[in-house]
Amino acid sequence: MAFKVAVTTDRPFDRTVFEKRGIEVVQRNCTTEDEVIETAKDADGVLVWLTPLTSRHVIENLPKCKAISRHGVGVDSVDLGAATEHGVMVCNIPSMNTVEVAEHAMALLLALTRQVMPLNQSIKAGAWTERPQEMAARRSKMFRIAGSTVGIVGLGNIGRAFAVRIKGFGPARILAVDPYIEQTTADIYGVRLVDLDTLLRESDFITVHAPDTPETHHLIGLPELEKMKRNACLVNTARGPLVDNEALCEGLSRGYIAGAALDVTEPEPMGADNPLTRMDNVILTPHYAGYSDASRKFGFRAWPENVAFVLEGKPPYGLANPDVIGRIAVIRAQGHSKWDNVP
Repeated sequence: MAFKVAVTTDRPFDRTVFEKRGIEVVQRNCTTEDEVIETAKDADGVLVWLTPLTSRHVIENLPKCKAISRHGVGVDSVDLGAATEHGVMVCNIPSMNTVEVAEHAMALLLALTRQVMPLNQSIKAGAWTERPQEMAARRSKMFRIAGSTVGIVGLGNIGRAFAVRIKGFGPARILAVDPYIEQTTADIYGVRLVDLDTLLRESDFITVHAPDTPETHHLIGLPELEKMKRNACLVNTARGPLVDNEALCEGLSRGYIAGAALDVTEPEPMGADNPLTRMDNVILTPHYAGYSDASRKFGFRAWPENVAFVLEGKPPYGLANPDVIGRIAVIRAQGHSKWDNVP
């Protein structure tokens, strides 16, 4: 039986993945949920981007859909509960940009601790020759990572990759908070698991690598910033809503922490009128941490491969709703279903 896949964005992908398997492909740049439904209503699999949201309304109106593949690592735009109920596997690419994000977090941290951006701007403005005292003032804001305490919020793939990299800079301790990780796993990376309060109070540098969930929404707000060391630096390359950006602006203004570097913000994109853009102890990048030529090529192949693998009865790169396996077994046991032609 021939399968059909709908691509609900105009983003490029490796079409040969479907062509060599004889899978029909329809593509449309959908801007609303109803356009997604119209495009994918008879599809066996769907490739989605961040928007439009793959909501319960969308999933309930895709009767043949067996797999939804979301590009990248995050799946916060897909209703996982609805997908599981309807026997739809939600796939992602957990390993796509682990290296890139960990390296970007390191780059942001080093830029903060070594005052790279302000010094660069001062030189270009002529301060080195005309106002050397202006640059000299930056010396008191430069910090050493060696001998410090580094805190990691979220010890998943990216958090672990960051731990491996930061270890080479010689911190005295690496702390982490992650309710889903055992200490025996953390030991492999030289990390000690602690609660969030301990991490906030004892860390000199904190980097955020947790998913965006109801539990992590505004995980770091004004009360948390107030607990941190006055010379602490905060880096967020995970998701914008994990850090309350209004509280961060206030905390920086009050001197609760020394600086922050954000690749993700709330909202996105951030306008030039946002107060954070005018702070010289804040570094901002436009949610580009995961990008490189290598991650791009792998992502645009793995994205369609997730659906192709599912239709062949093989495991995808990532499965965001593992409980769906049991649900599919129940659906199969109840008789004729959309899963009949899948091994």
